[in-house]
Amino acid sequence: MYEKHRIRKYGFHGTSHRYIAQRAAVILERPLEELKLITCHLGNGCSVTAIDRGVSVDTSMGLTPLEGLMMGTRCGSIDPAIVIYMIETLGMTAAEAENMMNQQSGLLGVSGLSNDLRDIRAAAEAEHERAMLAYEMYSNSVKRYIGQYVFTMAGVDAIVLTAGVGENCDRMRRMIFAGLEPVGIVLDQDKNLLRGFERIISDDESRVKVIVIPTNEELMIVQDVITLLAK
Repeated sequence: MYEKHRIRKYGFHGTSHRYIAQRAAVILERPLEELKLITCHLGNGCSVTAIDRGVSVDTSMGLTPLEGLMMGTRCGSIDPAIVIYMIETLGMTAAEAENMMNQQSGLLGVSGLSNDLRDIRAAAEAEHERAMLAYEMYSNSVKRYIGQYVFTMAGVDAIVLTAGVGENCDRMRRMIFAGLEPVGIVLDQDKNLLRGFERIISDDESRVKVIVIPTNEELMIVQDVITLLAK
């Protein structure tokens, strides 16, 4: 399949991950080639990447953006036999199954309310059971990949968050990192409440730094175009 049809793990959000990795190195005042980073693009679409000394060694998305984290309307990674069941037992077409996984699942499917985490948060704070479940599933999916990539790289210097949820949702960040103090990740709860600019939100004594960086994919595209034109 790989040789004949180019079936492979392409990954997505690469421009965003590259930008925030470069900015993280500047903030930490260390060369990117010396750092082990886990970069988290968390929005309506979500992906996590393990960057070991400037090289992406693993990323959560695969052949399509459907693999990996639970997202706004995407289910993320599930047992592939579910798709076979949907088609063979439920009589769904391949197109219907794909539509359900891409457009009707994730936060929207679990909560039954919305794909917007702001709506889910409001409902969860009002103790809407499915909204609370969606919130917990989203945070747990991110935490699971962070843990996986810490072991993939045999350690991590910093975890970087970006995009709509990663940059703006203090509650989601708090849930993602809750209980991780024994592995050296300690949030500063006051810094976590700040918004709108690049900042370290981990405690000064935290062995692993947690950094929020607003992404700038447009700048990376312009820089790449200039580089290509120069050649």
